Amino acid sequence: MPISLPETTQTTAGSLTPRQIVAELDKYVVGQHAAKRAVAIALRNRMRRQKLAPELAEEIAPKNILMIGPTGVGKTEIARRLARLAQSPFIKVEASKFTEVGYVGRDVESMVRDLVELGVDMVREERLEEVRAKAGQNAEDRLLDILLPPSRPTAPDEDAAPARDAQQQTRERFREQLRAGRLDARVVEIDVREKAFPSFEIIAGSSVEEVDINLKDMLPGLFQGKSKKRKVKIPEALEYLKAEEEQKLIDMDSVARAAVERVEQAGIIFIDEIDKIAGREGSHGPDISREGVQRDILPIVEGTTVNTKYGMVRTDHILFIAAGAFHVSKPSDLIPELQGRFPIRVELEPLGRDEFVRILTEPRSALIKQYTALMETEGITLAFTDDAIHRIADYAQTVNDRTENIGARRLATVLEKLLDEISFEGPDLEDKMVTIDDAYVTRMLADIVKNEDLSRYIL
Repeated sequence: MPISLPETTQTTAGSLTPRQIVAELDKYVVGQHAAKRAVAIALRNRMRRQKLAPELAEEIAPKNILMIGPTGVGKTEIARRLARLAQSPFIKVEASKFTEVGYVGRDVESMVRDLVELGVDMVREERLEEVRAKAGQNAEDRLLDILLPPSRPTAPDEDAAPARDAQQQTRERFREQLRAGRLDARVVEIDVREKAFPSFEIIAGSSVEEVDINLKDMLPGLFQGKSKKRKVKIPEALEYLKAEEEQKLIDMDSVARAAVERVEQAGIIFIDEIDKIAGREGSHGPDISREGVQRDILPIVEGTTVNTKYGMVRTDHILFIAAGAFHVSKPSDLIPELQGRFPIRVELEPLGRDEFVRILTEPRSALIKQYTALMETEGITLAFTDDAIHRIADYAQTVNDRTENIGARRLATVLEKLLDEISFEGPDLEDKMVTIDDAYVTRMLADIVKNEDLSRYIL
């Protein structure tokens, strides 16, 4: 019998072939075909694994990927878009922020705990969608009870039916007025639970993650908060009551179980800056803990069990994507065991002028589209000519060549400087139609680009 995965993940990513996955990634990331192929195959293999018998599926480990390339070429964006496409819990961590056990800092297991938290949020949001209509109806009923308290019981010899009918008719009229917004100005009194933030000391040598696991279970009353009456307008009261009803309708134990299963079977962890912890010969001082961090990361990538406040989480089938520029160090500087856990190596190409032109215009969230949309909120219509776009790409390439090569991120700094004047004076401009042509780009940027010292600070 094939192993099961969350239905949303199966229906979305399971129906996509590797070619279709690459086509989806092409909508957001320019170039880097080899990296897209690698992640597409990894995602498809994950879906293939779910169709196998459990005994065999348990033995098939994910083929983790090591992306090698300079900053700003799309490593993180490819991983993030892949996770969104697969509807998988995804977290990006920086290897340089972790420290070896015994040093002050974050331990590597915290990446799994953070991933589980994200998984819980994802599943909770899906369950909220399922109960939102029911919660809204329950909140309405509670609010109507406040606006129109139930009538007192009648004496045994009185006929209660007419009174009940009149009460029900009045209640339905109030419901119609509530939905139409005619009661929005009224103020009602509701019970609001205050959030409690108890103070406590953490025992030396323990981490916040460890303390957090069982603290709420040990001291449940400490975190409940006190109820107090507040007078609020009806729309605010309805939102608060709806949130309360949603929490009542969601079984958090079931959410936690589903989230842990989703993380174990479909989670993706992106470890950036892994080259920063690669050991170098002759390292001294703070660098001494780098190999220790690698050895701490190793069991997480190999497959271990991490204790979280939602239960034990196995990392055997989490997909790990590591990335680094490897300017100073090289992949072979990593400890051999860790190298072996990233069997797929992909080199990403540095970006040049032609790629910059495509990045400015082609992706769904292209920078030109972003700035044009921002200015439209002020009633300003920005029009970029083809010559201007090529000139912007030229200047970005020039600055990258002369100073640090930060890839496509340079485009953001160049565009921000280019549109600085329009962004500041935009609301006061009389002519709301602004054309950005070659001459405008040259006037705003030429002097800065020519002056190498100035461009180091500004661009």
